[in-house]
Amino acid sequence: MRHTLAPIAALLLAVALLLMGNGLLGTLIPVRAQIETFSTLSIGLLGSTYFLGFAAGCIYGPYLVHRVGHIRTFTAMASIVSAVSLGQGLVAVPLPWSAMRLITGFCFAVLYIVIESWLNERSTNETRGRVLSAYLFINLTVVTLGQLMVTLSDPGGLTLFALVSILVSVAVVPVALSGAAAPQPIATVRVRISKLFHTSPIAFTGCLGVGLANGAFWTLAPVFVQRSGFGVTAVALFMSATVLGGAAGQWPAGRLSDKMNRGVLIVIMAGLSAALGIAVMLSGKVSLNWLLAAAAAWGAFSFPLYAVTVAQANDRARPTEFVETSGGLLLTYGAGAVVGPVVATGFMSILQPGGLYAYTALVHFLVLAFAYRQLKSEPPVPEEEHIPFTEALQAAQTVSPTFDAEIQETHVQEQDEAPDVDTPAAGTHSG
Repeated sequence: MRHTLAPIAALLLAVALLLMGNGLLGTLIPVRAQIETFSTLSIGLLGSTYFLGFAAGCIYGPYLVHRVGHIRTFTAMASIVSAVSLGQGLVAVPLPWSAMRLITGFCFAVLYIVIESWLNERSTNETRGRVLSAYLFINLTVVTLGQLMVTLSDPGGLTLFALVSILVSVAVVPVALSGAAAPQPIATVRVRISKLFHTSPIAFTGCLGVGLANGAFWTLAPVFVQRSGFGVTAVALFMSATVLGGAAGQWPAGRLSDKMNRGVLIVIMAGLSAALGIAVMLSGKVSLNWLLAAAAAWGAFSFPLYAVTVAQANDRARPTEFVETSGGLLLTYGAGAVVGPVVATGFMSILQPGGLYAYTALVHFLVLAFAYRQLKSEPPVPEEEHIPFTEALQAAQTVSPTFDAEIQETHVQEQDEAPDVDTPAAGTHSG
């Protein structure tokens, strides 16, 4: 294992620092916005603008990498995030914050493109699983640590924003000083959303639903906890419990996904996610322990749902369409994540803090209803044609699909066809 990870040790260190900073920032923003008495709609827009920037970064990021290379792109994006993080600590006003969240989302999307394409090029068929497992372990660990760091200082001050800036700035150092060669430029492929829907309506709708629900979660869950009468420490514990629950649910979801009709599994997981959303909403009125347990259970079913939708879509796609399919699912998720926080604020205005989970429950129920109806008319894929399940952490706001160097050759096969939308060649590592 040591020989496998040694060539990418510097990059993994950079990933740890970068994602720790983003984990802290993602929790700090809504907490600080609540302290500054931002309206619920304003807080929702902060999440929407982040994911809007993220989607734009997925589309336009490869052009930056082609133009100046991986290392320079990484350095530039990290420097911008560092500066913007400090700016948010200095100016706590809704409109400037929305603009800064848009920039932050764009930069992080590009950073993930650089990181994950680099990891794939530095791994082989024999080592890729271990490399991505190490990446996922680091991701979950440091994001959780970052969320817990919100308790280190007063969220109403500049200190925590400065800490984010320090972590992101220092993340540049291992990459800039690494002697390893940068990977080859990233290939781009076209994405046809309408074709994606016709290929797998269940996967398309499920992915959109996950974006609608999870985008609202990442933006408004800290507000839900605070308005339920708990403090900043409870916010950190709640976010961490949900993420760790999502991580724990990946393996059993994967095992089941490879052994049964994935459309049926989507129905089951969406149904349980809806029920547990109601449980979280009610637990907020009981005790913190009940709330944390319900949050972990909700994460265990709602977060892996993205991975199952990716696998279900790829079951029905031709091998030459895997890259296009994954890229389309990522953009579909992003579109849902842009809209979700704004719609959820309406539910919170009517039903108070618990409206957030009433909203996610409704979204998951609609996914269940559509998938159940579609299953009656959509023939199941034979088990021998199933694409092996690969963990997906799109639940974790910080992860984009892996960019798989081995399937970039599909770009060459499709160059002669007219493109609709260009997006990075995204594989299906982890969600």
